[in-house]
Amino acid sequence: MNRSKETTHSPEQTKLHDIALGRGILALSPLLVFCAFYLTCSLVSGDFYATPVTVAFLISCLYAIATTRGMSIDKRIEAVSKGAGQPNIMLMIWIFILAGAFAASAKAMGAIDATVGLALDLLPNNLIMAGIFVAACFISLSMGTSVGTIAALVPIAQGISSQTDVPLAMMVGIVVGGAYFGDNLSFISDTTIMATKTQECRMRDKFEVNSKIVIPAAIVVVIIYVFKGWNTTAESMEKGTNLLLVIPYLTVLLTAIAGVNVILVLIVGLILTALIGICSGQYTVMEWIGAMGDGIMGMAELIIVTLLAGGLMELVKRNGGIDFIVGRLFRHVRTQRLGELSIAGMVFFTNLCTANNTITILTTGQIAKEIADKCGIDRRKSASILDTFSCLAQSFIPYGAQMLIASGLAFINPIEIIPYLYYPFIMGVCALGAILLKYPKLK
Repeated sequence: MNRSKETTHSPEQTKLHDIALGRGILALSPLLVFCAFYLTCSLVSGDFYATPVTVAFLISCLYAIATTRGMSIDKRIEAVSKGAGQPNIMLMIWIFILAGAFAASAKAMGAIDATVGLALDLLPNNLIMAGIFVAACFISLSMGTSVGTIAALVPIAQGISSQTDVPLAMMVGIVVGGAYFGDNLSFISDTTIMATKTQECRMRDKFEVNSKIVIPAAIVVVIIYVFKGWNTTAESMEKGTNLLLVIPYLTVLLTAIAGVNVILVLIVGLILTALIGICSGQYTVMEWIGAMGDGIMGMAELIIVTLLAGGLMELVKRNGGIDFIVGRLFRHVRTQRLGELSIAGMVFFTNLCTANNTITILTTGQIAKEIADKCGIDRRKSASILDTFSCLAQSFIPYGAQMLIASGLAFINPIEIIPYLYYPFIMGVCALGAILLKYPKLK
């Protein structure tokens, strides 16, 4: 009899449950509209790269505004505008603008060609892919930001692709994968700081746990790139690289490694392209300004997508979409393994909604801590899961900051890059295996 009382719900409870379920699905429906619109248009046209991401986001944004309840139309638009104008969104836009200006001005003065030539001179052809991956890992580990690493390396990767038989999307995917590695481990990464703060553990401890999971994945990826790049051929380039033209990129890379703020890094790079390019006669002042303008305009679609995504996610959050996901995932969690899987799933799906690692960890961190306490999960492991699976989720979404800036700089569709993200996918397999096997064993 007692068991019957525990499992039987009154009609009122069932009705409330159905209402909550309906509201949760409605809150998440703009994301379903985005996916459905993009998929339908791609299937109809027979080309998955033909549908503009901006239009897909505009349709889903208008749908979200139309279906939001309990708010006037003015308040709904105000909420979208507030989401688009979040400090982290505006920071990304500043990075996009400066990265576009720097990449275009550096290319116009010949800095990219000179840097590519130097890289091809230093690296054997069969180690180019592995070398670029290791460089991205090292720079992002030192810099603490995947976006800054991508902004610095993608133009070089684009140039190397044009001189070798490596597809552009694959070369960009190598950079993005390496950028995720460093961002996931760096002591100065905002995701690392947020994960350790919410779980109340030390960065050193989280690094120790994380490294045991992701370093084996990185080693496997390096081996794959060595084998895949073994027969890589490169076009012959003129010998005698003008090292003066390499200075802007070397400065950007070295200051990034030193941990300088990414905005300041790009500003310094812009100033150097002006000084060296104009003084060496590579272009005039007006040509430098024109190159910067072209680079900024090349980021226009990327900026629009970022603003629309920020506004859309704000409405999803306000309508309870994230709370719905979180509440459904850990309601019946009891064991350690199930608790870790629940944290991983919660972070993964929340990141699909927010498209931002830091916001995801901030949103789910306290709930993850409660699950860890409830299921006897070591805080170091829960912090590692938060960071690792938020990074994994970024690899599946074409509207994440990393994918957007990479595709914007390389002038390709972000969907093209996803199949070449070897490191994040192998890292995800290792992270999931670590949960199932209860690895590593922590004292």
